[in-house]
Amino acid sequence: MHATTCDYMADLVHNALEAGASRIQLTCETVAGVIRVVVSDNGCGMTPAQIQLAENPFFSHPGKHPKRRVGLGLPLLRQAVETTQGSMTIESAPNQGTTVSFSMDARHLDAPPLGDIPGTFMTLMSLPGDYDLVIARHSDEDSYTIARHEIQEVLGDLENTLNLSLVRQWLAELEHGVSATSAPQAHVA
Repeated sequence: MHATTCDYMADLVHNALEAGASRIQLTCETVAGVIRVVVSDNGCGMTPAQIQLAENPFFSHPGKHPKRRVGLGLPLLRQAVETTQGSMTIESAPNQGTTVSFSMDARHLDAPPLGDIPGTFMTLMSLPGDYDLVIARHSDEDSYTIARHEIQEVLGDLENTLNLSLVRQWLAELEHGVSATSAPQAHVA
C-alpha cells in the first residue's frame, strides 16, 4: 500500500515503464514546506477517456494485473492530494506520453511522510529494462540530478549487489545535503 510520498513516486514510474516508456523524468521538490512531484514519460500515452478510467479504483487495464481487476495507484494519490489541500494533474496524449504532477503541504497533519528517498531512487534505477530515468531532486537547501544511463556507464550492471550498495550510499550522501534541515512540523489545516 502507499504509506509515503516515495511509494507514490515509485508507482508513477512503474506505470511509465508499463506504458512502454524509454525515457522517464522524475522531479521531486521539497521547497517551503511543499512537496511537488512531476513524473513525465514518453510511453504510449492515454486518451481523455483512458485517463478517466485510470482514476477509477475499480478499473485496471486488462492484462496489467492478471489476478485483480482494480487499480488503486492514481485514486489513492488523488485522495492523499485532496486530503492535504494539494493539487494533481494528468496530461497525456496517445503516442506522446504522460505527465503526472502533484503537490501537497508537507506540514499538513494528513500528509504522508516523504519516505526513503535514497532507497526508492536506487530501486527505480535498478528496475529491469531498457529505459533511462533522470531524477531531479530540489529542496530549500540544495539540489542534484542523476541519470540512470550515467550510473550504468560508470558502474555497469545495476543488478549487481555491490553496485547497488554503492549507488545507495552515493544517493544517501546526496540526499543528506538536500535534507540538511529538520523536517517541517505538521499542522492541522
